[in-house]
Amino acid sequence: MTFVPTPAPTSVPTSVRTFVRIGGVAHHVVVDGSGPVCVLAAGLGMSWFDWDPVVPLLAPYRTVVRFDRPGHGLSQPSAAPSTAAGEADRIAAVLDAVLGTARDASAARTAGGRDPAPVTVVGHSIAGFHAEAFARLHPARTAALVLVDSSVEERPRASRTAPALARALGAALCAAGVPAALGPAGRGLTVRLSSHRLPDPSPPAEVRRVYRTSRVLRGTLDENARYGAVAAELLALRERAPLPPGLPVTVLAAPDGSARWERRQRALARRLGARYEAAEPSGHLVMLDRPDAIARAVLDVGR
Repeated sequence: MTFVPTPAPTSVPTSVRTFVRIGGVAHHVVVDGSGPVCVLAAGLGMSWFDWDPVVPLLAPYRTVVRFDRPGHGLSQPSAAPSTAAGEADRIAAVLDAVLGTARDASAARTAGGRDPAPVTVVGHSIAGFHAEAFARLHPARTAALVLVDSSVEERPRASRTAPALARALGAALCAAGVPAALGPAGRGLTVRLSSHRLPDPSPPAEVRRVYRTSRVLRGTLDENARYGAVAAELLALRERAPLPPGLPVTVLAAPDGSARWERRQRALARRLGARYEAAEPSGHLVMLDRPDAIARAVLDVGR
C-alpha cells in the first residue's frame, strides 16, 4: 500500500538555496522544511533535484538538507580524493555551515550542555557508504541511518591506476565536447535505465545547466574511479568504529526482479542489524519511483 504522510497543519518554510565553502570548495546546499534534521545524500553523478519528489513528503515534518558533492550538481570540483571518512566529515561540515551547529555545539560545551540534536542521514547508492561512515565516525550526531538501494561490496578492491585513467578519459571527452553535446541525453538514458518513472521528472533547465558541464563529467568519473577504495575503507571502518548501540537503521532496497541483488541487500541489513524493506515496484532511482517509501523510512524512526 502506498504511504503518503498526512500534511502537517503548519506552513512549510520556503526552500533556501545557498553555497557554503568547505575545504576551499563551494558546495551547493538546499534546505527545506522545519523540525528535526534529515540530510539526503545522492548517488554517483546525481544532483540535488533528484530528491525533489521526496522533499514535499518530508518538509512538513523535517528540516531537509540536500547538497551536491564536489563535481556534482552545482558544486565546484575538488582536487582532494574522495574517501569514506572525508565524505562523512563533509556531511558534518555541511550541517555545521547551513544550520550553525558548529557554533551551537561550541556554546553548548562551554555551558556544560550537550552536542546539537542528532540527525537522520539518508544515503543513496554510493552515498550509502558515506552515510554509514558518518554514523560510525559521528555517532553522537546520528539519530537514524537510512540506506536507499545502497552500494554493497563484500570484497572491495582499490585500484591504483583507476583515478589517473579516469582523469585522462575525462580530459579526452571534455576536449571532444562530449558534455555539451551529450550530457543531458546521457542523464536521460540513466533515468530510463534506472527508473520506472518516465519521462525524467527533473527540471529540464536544471538538467541542461548541470549535465552540459565538463565539471560534472569529470567529477562523476573521478568518484567512480575511487569507488573500490572507498568501499574497502568502509569495510575496515566497520571493524574499528561500531554503529551507536540501538541506532535505528533501515535498508530500503530496490530488487527490481534481481534475486541476487535482494540477497546482497538482505545480507547488508543483517550485517548492520537493520530493518529490511523492499521498495517495489522501483528501479535503482528509488527517489523517483517510490518517494513515499523513503519518506516512510525516515518518518517511521520517530514512531
